[in-house]
Amino acid sequence: MKKIGILFGQERSFPQAFVERINSKQVDGVVAEPVSIDKVVQAAPSGYAVIVDRISQDVPFYRAYLKNAAASGTAVINNPFWWSADEKFFNNTLAEKIGVPVPRTVLLPSKDHPLDTSSDSFSNLSFPLDWEGIFRYVGFPAFMKPFAGGGWKNVYKLNSSDEFFEKFNETGQLVMMLQEAIDFESYFRCYCIGGKHVRIMHYEPRNPHHLRYAARHDVSEDMMKKLEHYVLQINQALGYDFNTVELAIRDGVPYAIDFCNPAPDADVHSVGQENFEWVVETAANYAIERALAQKDGEDNLTWGTFMQNAVGKPAAKGGRKKAVKA
Repeated sequence: MKKIGILFGQERSFPQAFVERINSKQVDGVVAEPVSIDKVVQAAPSGYAVIVDRISQDVPFYRAYLKNAAASGTAVINNPFWWSADEKFFNNTLAEKIGVPVPRTVLLPSKDHPLDTSSDSFSNLSFPLDWEGIFRYVGFPAFMKPFAGGGWKNVYKLNSSDEFFEKFNETGQLVMMLQEAIDFESYFRCYCIGGKHVRIMHYEPRNPHHLRYAARHDVSEDMMKKLEHYVLQINQALGYDFNTVELAIRDGVPYAIDFCNPAPDADVHSVGQENFEWVVETAANYAIERALAQKDGEDNLTWGTFMQNAVGKPAAKGGRKKAVKA
């Protein structure tokens, strides 16, 4: 029997509907359930062909459990190794490299020293930074946000350098990034599942939370196709099985604003019934597809083209040494 598990935290509507939808399809040899963990032994199989991860970004214990499960052949959605390595600033870098427009963005060191460091730990960092050059490149208004965070926590909209320094002083040990504000005419939030299924949702982030999906934007069919193309391009490069991409259109150009959301909101009360139905059905079908293809003891993870291309390159000169016998 191929078991599909879902690992989740406080959310309720999506995990329950996901499990029920898979089991309602009565696929021979496939069953779904909430993941149950009573112990985690190194190199021991998890018992699941597929695990959909909705919570390990907040629970390091779960992330370690998923890596252990993946090493024994579980197809984890999303790849826990890549998710551990990825962050929003790199997302922007990769998007620019593959030709997807993104806002001008710079990385900022934390205002306060990280624990167990001192000024001597930053011998390679210029002081002061080239603030004038940074502000000239990004421009104002701008957003300052954590380089790896999510959920609109510690996000500031800034209109001047004075406002920047005032708010930067509040960020403590957080590593932040400063990003050009895109004054958009229309905005979309897009589910992407399996690197091939896209749901483009009209969205208005300036609305109250419960009305954000009530927006309706007038854009051409060609623009909708371009949005879908960018969503697929980004997720195939990153290797996410389940993600959302937010795109803001300014002067006819769609900018990828936020696309490191590997456990995106899928609650029926926020995304609405039609979007909820799509994500439950598509995620269920994709999980079944992955379960049927899963092979015990093998690598069943998704790796994006960025990693695939890197692995395909020969080792750097001098980077590969012969083993020394004990």
